[in-house]
Formats: sequence, structure tokens, C-alpha cells
Amino acid sequence: MSTKVFINLPVTDLGRSREFYTGFGWTLDPDFSNDDAAAVTISDTIHLMLLTHGHWSRFTDKPVADTRTSSAVINAISVGSPAAIDALVDRAVAAGADEGKAQDLGFMRSRSFADPDGHAWEVLWMDPIAQTGDWEAVQAKYGEQQPA
Repeated sequence: MSTKVFINLPVTDLGRSREFYTGFGWTLDPDFSNDDAAAVTISDTIHLMLLTHGHWSRFTDKPVADTRTSSAVINAISVGSPAAIDALVDRAVAAGADEGKAQDLGFMRSRSFADPDGHAWEVLWMDPIAQTGDWEAVQAKYGEQQPA
């Protein structure tokens, strides 16, 4: 069985967040959604749980961070091509995301965005050659750039 990842995010307006994430192509799972939470499927193994602040407080005693003004985590997901980065981020921006930084190292590219609550996302692609760790092959293809 594959390991599944569930990203839990506190949100100030569940309806707005549900519309945002489904608005650019991720899928709502109504079987695990209610007035306090919305389950969103990103892929077969990655799921997003959007939780009202009241529901979030059932899991932790810590206060909810305001991610519009503070950094908490960057959720990074990979896609199959540089064009897929642009397609996903452009759809997210059209749905209301704030566009963040872009990076292009040749062998690895990324663009970022923040959702309406300020939760940070990075969408990235890495050339399969770089994924092998064969930096001589990467340098032969892209030049002297090294990963950060």
C-alpha cells in the first residue's frame, strides 16, 4: 500500500477555500467534507484537509498562525513538466492566489503561490537526470549550476 500524505490547513472561510482549491482543478471529496472541514484530493496519494479554526483547535492547543503575515510551511509538489508548473500556477492565480517567486536553474524549475489564507505552495519540476544525483551529467546538460 502506498503511503498517503494528508496536509491539514486551518482556514478562515471554509467556503472560500473550498472554491479556491477546486477552482483550479483539485477535487473535493464530499464523503470526508462537512461544515467544519473540506477534503480535497490533489493526487491518489496526496490529500488536503481544509479545517475551520474551531475544528483545527480540536487537534492542537497552539494558536493558529496568521500565514498572511507569518511564514509557517511551504507545501511543495512536483509535476511532470515545466509547462505543467505554469498551467497549475496560472490556474491558481486565476482562482485568486497571490503569485510568489519563480526559480529556474535549468535542471529544476519552480513557481510559487499563496492561497487566500496565505498558505504557501511551490510547484516544481526536476529533470529526471538531476533526480539521479549524477551532477556531472547535469553539468554537461545545463552548465555549472548546482542545487541550493
